[in-house]
Amino acid sequence: MTAPFEPRPRRLRLWPAVVVVLVSVVAIAVIRTDAAKTFQQRNLSTLTAAAITLGVLLLWWLFVSGIRWKTRFIGLLWVLAVIGGGVATFRIRGVSGDLVPILEPRWRGWHFGSGHVATGSSAPTTARASGSEVGFPQFLGPNRDGVLPPLSRAWSTNWTSHPPEVVWRHSIGAAWSGFVMADGQAWTQEQDGEDELVTCYELATGKRVWTHRDAARYATTIAGEGPRGTPTLAGARVVTLGATGILNCLDRATGETRWSRALQTDLSAGLPGWGFAGSPLVTDGKVVVIAGGRNERSVAAFDLETGAVRWTGGTHGASYSSPLQVTLAGVMQVLAFNSSHLTAHDPNTGAVLWDHPFGNGQPHVAMPVVLGTNRVLISAGYGMGAELVEITRRADGSLTNGSVWLSKKLKAKFSNPFARGGFVYGLDDGILACVDLRDGTQRWKEGRYGHGQGLVNGDLFLLMAESGDLVLLRPTPEGAGELGRFRVFSTKTWNPIAVTGNWVLVRNDLEAALVRLPERP
Repeated sequence: MTAPFEPRPRRLRLWPAVVVVLVSVVAIAVIRTDAAKTFQQRNLSTLTAAAITLGVLLLWWLFVSGIRWKTRFIGLLWVLAVIGGGVATFRIRGVSGDLVPILEPRWRGWHFGSGHVATGSSAPTTARASGSEVGFPQFLGPNRDGVLPPLSRAWSTNWTSHPPEVVWRHSIGAAWSGFVMADGQAWTQEQDGEDELVTCYELATGKRVWTHRDAARYATTIAGEGPRGTPTLAGARVVTLGATGILNCLDRATGETRWSRALQTDLSAGLPGWGFAGSPLVTDGKVVVIAGGRNERSVAAFDLETGAVRWTGGTHGASYSSPLQVTLAGVMQVLAFNSSHLTAHDPNTGAVLWDHPFGNGQPHVAMPVVLGTNRVLISAGYGMGAELVEITRRADGSLTNGSVWLSKKLKAKFSNPFARGGFVYGLDDGILACVDLRDGTQRWKEGRYGHGQGLVNGDLFLLMAESGDLVLLRPTPEGAGELGRFRVFSTKTWNPIAVTGNWVLVRNDLEAALVRLPERP
């Protein structure tokens, strides 16, 4: 009698999946070691390679694995369940400075600053908080260069025995703006739903004093939500530029509107890909902004009293750096680090004095660094590097410019480099580096701090790392010289910091805090 037919069990055809994984590992290894790609490009390519690998493995499982179709469909359902569960549980809350997606649980609600204050230690009196210091009236401090004037209270560098203290902390509306401070108050910009805000806080307590609202909102997954610029104090006024191009001049005490302009309509300016991010420059009764408008409206100056257009000039699109007034080769000028050039404008007429090409099509964010009487350093991330430009005055009084050197050893993406003693220090793709100003060679590169922001106090560098750590360093040509580290936030922090005396006002897109640095005995 013939035995009944029994089908042979199907065996898993594993070798194609092994080949796919091996090819993927080799491809990712090649990507990670490709010096021709920027760090951000390597990250994006790695994520792309990983996604392609998962897709090919899914196709192998469905069509090449050789096992029963029932098992294949069960496996597919498990994959879809895991993906669906991940999407239901987490959301992408922006990216890091290196373009790595940041995942956040969906049950963690979005925060907005309601004025609630959590006090971590005894709050300073208003007099102590404001102190006898110059204050912090604009982006990067009194001189817009990230270097603090001499302070009456010296900082202690022993953070182990005497760590900093958080005086108050509260939630705040989304923005990449920083604070400015004067007379016991602080001002910043925020987002609240569909409204952009300019807000004033009491420095000693963190309580909100007033709020100004505009119906405007800018938000993308990569760029984040809310304004980017930092307010500028000008006497009894505070001047702000929102992410959609609303330029406001407000009463400093009440927040009432003195005047308002819209760059997109008034100057035929297109919205930059990351929103308007420059901080207004107030000089000689004028408010200067980089607008990127058409028909000689790249840079514009408005009357501080009335808001009337005083002058416009230039042809280049806007990037994300802020205008800076300097004297080079004996001539006062306004520098604009645009989308593809560093341009100098006459501060009285807006006429272009000189124009230097720079860039690879990626954003320019870091401020130019003036060196001596006739040199300026510019730097950008995304693989671009840094260039030292020299300005020369001709016999007829006109200006010309030329390159001294171009180096890949300092790629400042967000943060602003600073110079001291013949060297420039800054974050090179998130790692602190020292570059020799004579030839652009790198002395050292150490300490990954991400794309944070810092200020210089004498020989000390106070850096808010992207991780939310406040770091104190004493960089020299020999090394980074990290002295102390203090955790303030636990989420991505790109915002510039503000300092007066030993009070440090910090924020990111979720929280704001006043930190007291220990004083040197």
